[in-house]
Amino acid sequence: QVQLVESGGGLVQAGGSLRLSCAASGRTLTNYIMGWFRQAPGKEREFVARISWGGSITYYADSVKGRSTISRDNAKNTVYLQLNSLKPEDTAVYYCAATDRPQSVIVLRTTTAYDYWGQGTQVTVSS
Repeated sequence: QVQLVESGGGLVQAGGSLRLSCAASGRTLTNYIMGWFRQAPGKEREFVARISWGGSITYYADSVKGRSTISRDNAKNTVYLQLNSLKPEDTAVYYCAATDRPQSVIVLRTTTAYDYWGQGTQVTVSS
Protein backbone atom coordinates (compact mmCIF):
# COMPACT_ATOMS: atom_id res chain seq x y z
CA GLN A 1 0.00 0.00 0.00
CA VAL A 2 1.08 3.53 -0.76
CA GLN A 3 -0.17 6.46 1.25
CA LEU A 4 -0.02 9.87 -0.42
CA VAL A 5 -0.33 13.23 1.30
CA GLU A 6 -0.51 16.47 -0.66
CA SER A 7 0.42 19.88 0.68
CA GLY A 8 1.26 23.35 -0.56
CA GLY A 9 -2.12 24.53 -1.70
CA GLY A 10 -3.56 27.88 -0.72
CA LEU A 11 -5.02 31.16 -1.84
CA VAL A 12 -3.01 33.09 -4.41
CA GLN A 13 -3.66 36.01 -6.71
CA ALA A 14 -3.80 35.55 -10.45
CA GLY A 15 -0.29 35.50 -11.87
CA GLY A 16 1.15 34.01 -8.73
CA SER A 17 2.83 30.67 -8.13
CA LEU A 18 2.50 27.67 -5.88
CA ARG A 19 4.51 24.51 -5.41
CA LEU A 20 2.49 21.48 -4.45
CA SER A 21 4.11 18.50 -2.79
CA CYS A 22 3.02 14.89 -2.57
CA ALA A 23 4.77 12.86 0.10
CA ALA A 24 4.52 9.10 -0.01
CA SER A 25 4.83 6.49 2.68
CA GLY A 26 4.43 2.75 2.83
CA ARG A 27 6.41 2.03 -0.33
CA THR A 28 9.25 3.68 -2.16
CA LEU A 29 8.02 5.67 -5.15
CA THR A 30 10.84 4.49 -7.36
CA ASN A 31 8.62 1.96 -9.10
CA TYR A 32 5.59 4.20 -9.47
CA ILE A 33 4.40 6.48 -12.21
CA MET A 34 3.09 9.59 -10.52
CA GLY A 35 0.35 11.87 -11.68
CA TRP A 36 -1.38 15.08 -10.67
CA PHE A 37 -5.08 15.63 -11.27
CA ARG A 38 -7.45 18.39 -10.28
CA GLN A 39 -11.17 18.73 -9.68
CA ALA A 40 -13.08 21.98 -9.73
CA PRO A 41 -16.54 22.28 -8.17
CA GLY A 42 -19.15 20.63 -10.35
CA LYS A 43 -16.59 19.22 -12.74
CA GLU A 44 -14.94 15.87 -13.26
CA ARG A 45 -11.45 15.17 -12.06
CA GLU A 46 -9.03 15.99 -14.85
CA PHE A 47 -5.45 15.17 -15.71
CA VAL A 48 -2.81 17.82 -15.06
CA ALA A 49 0.60 16.17 -15.38
CA ARG A 50 2.46 12.94 -14.90
CA ILE A 51 6.06 11.79 -14.54
CA SER A 52 7.80 8.52 -15.27
CA TRP A 53 9.53 6.29 -12.76
CA GLY A 54 12.91 7.92 -13.16
CA GLY A 55 11.62 11.40 -13.85
CA SER A 56 12.93 11.71 -17.37
CA ILE A 57 9.54 11.66 -19.11
CA THR A 58 6.78 14.14 -18.33
CA TYR A 59 3.41 14.93 -19.85
CA TYR A 60 1.13 17.90 -19.28
CA ALA A 61 -2.42 18.84 -20.00
CA ASP A 62 -2.68 21.59 -22.58
CA SER A 63 -4.31 23.82 -19.98
CA VAL A 64 -1.14 23.95 -17.86
CA LYS A 65 1.58 23.29 -20.42
CA GLY A 66 4.28 25.95 -20.23
CA ARG A 67 3.06 27.12 -16.82
CA SER A 68 3.74 24.06 -14.73
CA THR A 69 6.53 21.62 -13.96
CA ILE A 70 6.22 18.17 -12.45
CA SER A 71 9.27 16.71 -10.77
CA ARG A 72 10.17 14.00 -8.32
CA ASP A 73 12.77 13.31 -5.67
CA ASN A 74 12.79 9.57 -5.18
CA ALA A 75 15.27 9.87 -2.32
CA LYS A 76 12.68 11.94 -0.46
CA ASN A 77 9.77 9.87 -1.76
CA THR A 78 8.14 13.09 -2.89
CA VAL A 79 6.64 14.44 -6.09
CA TYR A 80 6.17 18.12 -6.82
CA LEU A 81 4.00 20.25 -9.05
CA GLN A 82 5.17 23.80 -9.63
CA LEU A 83 2.34 26.02 -10.84
CA ASN A 84 3.18 29.42 -12.32
CA SER A 85 1.17 32.23 -13.87
CA LEU A 86 -1.88 30.94 -12.09
CA LYS A 87 -5.31 31.80 -13.42
CA PRO A 88 -8.71 31.77 -11.71
CA GLU A 89 -9.63 28.75 -13.82
CA ASP A 90 -6.84 26.81 -12.09
CA THR A 91 -8.92 26.87 -8.91
CA ALA A 92 -9.53 23.27 -7.87
CA VAL A 93 -8.60 20.55 -5.45
CA TYR A 94 -5.34 19.04 -6.64
CA TYR A 95 -4.69 15.34 -6.15
CA CYS A 96 -1.60 13.25 -6.62
CA ALA A 97 -1.87 9.64 -7.69
CA ALA A 98 0.38 6.63 -8.18
CA THR A 99 0.44 3.47 -10.22
CA ASP A 100 3.03 0.74 -10.74
CA ARG A 101 1.22 -0.69 -13.77
CA PRO A 102 2.77 0.17 -17.14
CA GLN A 103 0.04 1.63 -19.33
CA SER A 104 -0.30 3.67 -22.49
CA VAL A 105 0.21 7.41 -22.66
CA ILE A 106 -3.50 7.89 -23.30
CA VAL A 107 -4.65 5.69 -20.44
CA LEU A 108 -2.29 7.42 -18.00
CA ARG A 109 -4.29 10.62 -18.54
CA THR A 110 -7.30 8.96 -16.96
CA THR A 111 -8.15 8.48 -13.30
CA THR A 112 -8.69 4.76 -13.78
CA ALA A 113 -5.00 4.25 -14.51
CA TYR A 114 -4.02 5.07 -10.94
CA ASP A 115 -4.39 2.87 -7.90
CA TYR A 116 -3.44 5.21 -5.05
CA TRP A 117 -4.69 8.71 -4.35
CA GLY A 118 -4.05 11.42 -1.83
CA GLN A 119 -6.74 13.42 -0.07
CA GLY A 120 -6.12 16.54 -2.14
CA THR A 121 -4.99 20.09 -1.50
CA GLN A 122 -7.09 23.15 -2.34
CA VAL A 123 -5.74 25.75 -4.75
CA THR A 124 -7.73 28.96 -5.03
CA VAL A 125 -6.72 31.67 -7.47
CA SER A 126 -8.34 35.07 -7.05
CA SER A 127 -8.73 37.50 -9.93
